[in-house]
Amino acid sequence: MQRVPVIAKDGEPLMPTKPSKARKLVRDGKAVGKFNKLGAYYIQLTFEPSARETQPIVVGLDPGKKYAGIGVQSSKFTLFTAHLFLPFETVKKRMEQRCIMRRSRRGRRINRKITFKLRAHRQARFSNRRNKKVAPSIRANRQLEIRVISELCKIYPISTIVFEYVKADVDLTSGRKKARLGKGFSPVMVGQAWAIEQLNKIAPVVKKFGWQTSNLRKHLGLEKQKYQKGDCIPATHAVDGVTLAASQFIDYLPFENSEGRGHCWQGRIAITNAPFFVIRRPPISRRQLHLMLPSIGGNRRKYGGTITRHHGIRKSDYVEAVKAGITYRGWCSGDTKNQISVSDSDWKRLAQFTASKVVLLQRSTRLICKQGTTFVGATNC
Repeated sequence: MQRVPVIAKDGEPLMPTKPSKARKLVRDGKAVGKFNKLGAYYIQLTFEPSARETQPIVVGLDPGKKYAGIGVQSSKFTLFTAHLFLPFETVKKRMEQRCIMRRSRRGRRINRKITFKLRAHRQARFSNRRNKKVAPSIRANRQLEIRVISELCKIYPISTIVFEYVKADVDLTSGRKKARLGKGFSPVMVGQAWAIEQLNKIAPVVKKFGWQTSNLRKHLGLEKQKYQKGDCIPATHAVDGVTLAASQFIDYLPFENSEGRGHCWQGRIAITNAPFFVIRRPPISRRQLHLMLPSIGGNRRKYGGTITRHHGIRKSDYVEAVKAGITYRGWCSGDTKNQISVSDSDWKRLAQFTASKVVLLQRSTRLICKQGTTFVGATNC
């Protein structure tokens, strides 16, 4: 049975409760039902609880290049699972486009008719070669993962974060990375230390390797889909997040008794049904003063940004719109002089609606969250 997160009157996370008890508390006026920025339902108590003791609740994070998986687990219940669409490709293309635009502007500014020494070349203002510099595309990936975990820590009493650490295959004889025998360098390795440093500010971080996750997942009997990893189902990446979180309650440890010695799985864990969410960033373009080509006459047209021409509606706001007697709900993705474009959770435009028939439901959280198929688990180990 699924559990509902509970927070105290002052906002401190408490242990989750049964849905039936949550409904009773809301009905009696002892709690208020709310939704957080991830779209997860929780209740906030209006009275002081008799006790605030909590049990260990762990977050498992399976980082990646294009997708990531997150799972929240206690010893008796699976509480939350998520599949993250990371903005790696989007940020990478925009950085390449920005480089081209800057280069073209510098080329137009320089007077090539004079000698090289007299040209107006911009001097270096500072050294941008930093030892701890993280590429913007990688940083955006890790920031989205940290943002989701931060929101989860507001409704769950998180005690530990388990991070799947990626390590390159290294030839022990030469000390160099293998060129043919192993996978070698992975883009997921970039920024791992920085991400762990940021997560340590939220809760203690424990590192696990991929082979450890694989062994425990097989022991728990959880199936993983290793093809078409972009599918929005729990079997692609969320299952690894749950496995990583479960590693704090069950592990392959050594033992020694009168019959001998060896290793075996020790501990108890229950993998239960849990809500599953698909989370991504809204792909909104930043405001650009200069486009790829200069406009005729020097007049720059409006491009990018979150402001629309209609009062009270911004891009990526969650809205409700009516057209031909049919009600649609989605996110504002654009506007014209008289209309507003509304898109679904995959950022595909549903239709264009008259601005007067569009109503704001929720201000933008810079996240697009959709609840998908329930994570199914029936493992008791």
